[in-house]
Amino acid sequence: MDRVITCVDVGSTWTKAVRVAPDGELLGTAQHPTTPPEVLRGIDAVTHAGDEVLLCSSAGGGLRLAVVGQERLVSAEAGHRVALSAGARVVHVSSGPLSGAGLRELRARAPDLVLLVGGTDGGDASVLLHNARRLAVNRLACPVVLAGNTAARAEALELLRSTGRVVVPCDNVLPDVGELAPGPARAAIRSAFLRHVIGGKGLSRGPRFRRLVRAVTPDAVLAGVSRFAALGGGEAVLVVDVGGATTDVYSAVSGVDDDVERTVALPPDRRTVEGDLGMRASAPGVVAEALAERLVEPEEARRLEAAALARAARVDRVPGDEAERAVDLRLAGLATVLAVRRHLRLVDGRLGPRGAGLLVLSGGVFRHAPSSEPVERVLRADPVLRPVLRSASVLVDRDHVLAPAGLLAEAGRTAAATALLRGLT
Repeated sequence: MDRVITCVDVGSTWTKAVRVAPDGELLGTAQHPTTPPEVLRGIDAVTHAGDEVLLCSSAGGGLRLAVVGQERLVSAEAGHRVALSAGARVVHVSSGPLSGAGLRELRARAPDLVLLVGGTDGGDASVLLHNARRLAVNRLACPVVLAGNTAARAEALELLRSTGRVVVPCDNVLPDVGELAPGPARAAIRSAFLRHVIGGKGLSRGPRFRRLVRAVTPDAVLAGVSRFAALGGGEAVLVVDVGGATTDVYSAVSGVDDDVERTVALPPDRRTVEGDLGMRASAPGVVAEALAERLVEPEEARRLEAAALARAARVDRVPGDEAERAVDLRLAGLATVLAVRRHLRLVDGRLGPRGAGLLVLSGGVFRHAPSSEPVERVLRADPVLRPVLRSASVLVDRDHVLAPAGLLAEAGRTAAATALLRGLT
C-alpha cells in the first residue's frame, strides 16, 4: 500500500511541509523555523513517522553559480540561460580567456559551482582549454560542470582532474550556432549540487540531511510551475516567491512565446533569484533598491529602513499587529516589483504576446495576509509591469504546493502532482 508523502521545503528562514495522500489529496501543512546548524530538528518537527519524505532545500543561500564562457553573445549567454532555468543563482558571468584579474573577480564571488562552457561542437576549442587550464591551477576549489565543445571535452576534463578538481562533464549547452540544449547541463548542475555542494553548507553534522535532499528548492518550484502552466490552457504564468532571504521569479511560456529570432533561444520555463531582496535577512536590500529605483520617497525609505534593519536582525520575527503586517506587505510589494522588473530584463521582457495570463504570489507574507490586494495594486500601477500584467488574474499559493508538486513530479508521482496543483486553481 502506498504511503502518505510529506514534501518538505527547507528554506533559509522557515521549514515548510505539505502532507499529501497517494492520490494527491492535500492532508495538511506545517511549518517550523529552520534550525541551523542542525536543520534536522526542524525537519523532524514537521514530518510524521512512517511517511515517505521528499525534501528540497534552499537553506544556506541556495546554489551560487558562476558561468565561464567563450563569447558573451553565444557561449556565456547560453550558459547564463541554462543557469536561470536550473535553480541556480547566477553570481558571476565571464567571457573570453580568463586573466589573472578575471580569476580574482571569480573567486571574490564565492560560487558553489562553475559552469564551464565554450564553443560549438567541433569548433574553436582554444578558449575552453585555456579556461580549463586556468581553473585547474587556481585556488578556487568548487566543482566544475563542463558543458562546452565536445571535441575538446576529454582534454579539458584531463586538465581539470589533473589537479584533483571535482568535474561533472555533460553534453554541450550550445552544440551548434543558435541551438540551445539546456537539458544535460541542467541535470549536471543539479547532480553536482546534490552530491558535492549541499553537504558543505554547514546545515547538518551527519549524512542524513544530504541523503534526504532531492532538489534545490527553486528547481522543485520550477518543475511545479511548468506542470501548473501545462494545466492552464496556453496562458503564460508568472510566479513570484518572496522569502526571507531571496525573491524568486518564475515564468512559464511554453506554447505562447512569439517567433522573434535570437542568437540563443530562451528556454520556455525560466527562473531568476534576487539574493538582495527578501522579507528578513535581505529586507535592507529591498529598501535600498526601491529608493534607487524611485519606488519610494526618501521619507518613506527612512521609515522602512529602520523596520528592515529590525527584521534582518531577527529573521524569525513574526508581525504582532496590523501595523507590522502592513509594513511586511509594503516590503513584499516592493520586493515583488523589483524582482519582476529584473526578471523581465533578463528574459528580454518576453512573456508571450499578451503578457502573463496568471500571476501566482507565493511566500509566507502572502499566505498569512488576509488579502493580497495592496500588493496587486502596487504591481498593476507600476509602469514597467503594467503592460505584462494588464490581463493577468491573481492567485495566492496559500498551501505552498508548487515546490511539493515539483518534488512529486520529479519522483514519478505525476498524478498526485497534478491533483495537488488543481487544488491551487
